[in-house]
Amino acid sequence: MSDLEAYISSFEAEPGYLDWAAFGPLSPRVRDEMHADAELLGTGRRSSIDLVRGHSDVARRLLAELLGADVAEVTLQPSTSYGLMQALYGLRGGVLVSRGEFPSLTVTATRAAAVRDDLRVQWMEPDGGFVTPDTVRSALTDETTAVAVSLVDFRTGYLADLGALRDVVGDRLLIVDAIQGFGVTDADYAAADVVCGNGYKWLRAGRGAGWARFTSRALERLEPVLSGFSGTEVDLPVDEVPNVAPTARRFTVTADDMLAAGRLATGLEEVRDAGVPAIADAVADRADEMIAYADEHGIPVVTPHERENRAGIVVLRPEAADVSALSAALVNRGVTFTARAGSVRLAAHAGTGDDSMRLLVEALGAFSTYRAR
Repeated sequence: MSDLEAYISSFEAEPGYLDWAAFGPLSPRVRDEMHADAELLGTGRRSSIDLVRGHSDVARRLLAELLGADVAEVTLQPSTSYGLMQALYGLRGGVLVSRGEFPSLTVTATRAAAVRDDLRVQWMEPDGGFVTPDTVRSALTDETTAVAVSLVDFRTGYLADLGALRDVVGDRLLIVDAIQGFGVTDADYAAADVVCGNGYKWLRAGRGAGWARFTSRALERLEPVLSGFSGTEVDLPVDEVPNVAPTARRFTVTADDMLAAGRLATGLEEVRDAGVPAIADAVADRADEMIAYADEHGIPVVTPHERENRAGIVVLRPEAADVSALSAALVNRGVTFTARAGSVRLAAHAGTGDDSMRLLVEALGAFSTYRAR
């Protein structure tokens, strides 16, 4: 059995689960690790506690490996939003953001600008919600010091070209919310100055398993406004307030969640062993199938058909009057999905089985029969 086959065989979600963009059911290894760590922390033995605490270092090393980064550039965070807050609150100048981005970017940028006199949000209005290099190029101004974007757009499934964005952004900071693509997309993370994500979706590691990467350029330009005591240059600052840490650790608030770090490390090991390119191909194959099924039944797809422009999310947008009927057909066939703002979002993983695809085909067929009446 190959590493990819072993990875795929570990998926235990019920047939019909096509909602990985919302939540990733925990893998068996993650669940085992979580239970084992909880038992160790219940012993009161120093060696056991230190063993669990060591997961933080393992998680950072694995993240650095998958991101092509130095370990000193990587921090663990409670969530993607926490990492993005560290970056956006530390900015000066103008930050360019699409109005259609996930709130982790739009709300955070707005709140940061409200408390910083030297920060302003510059809004983009991209066609179809696709933040393309041309869209960014036309929106840049001399005041723009950073561009913030999602690796994969949560409403359309569009995959941003980080390398092309880097060329357009130039010397400005490129801040990326990678939660919808990390682990299932072979992206050019080296093109970004800040990359943030979480383990509770595609990594199958549960909530609380967030992380962030800050390059040397980000360290130079971002102020550690939200830095806590763990972000200083000493382990336990008392009697004085020391300088911030010289590494990305400056963008942390407190000590890592040991249990979350263990889950994240395990999820990362599974992805590393299977190989991101192989996982990405398997995810793209399933997305190909879902798009083909929708096309066959005449259901409009807003997600790009080209593999290079998407990841695992496929968004259907039927006529407004048909959204409820399509949702009902999916629910009646046991398909789990997300319906939002007139769209139906499907998201398959590498381990999504043929049984789930059959349920989807049955649901789309039932919807087509209803629509033909």
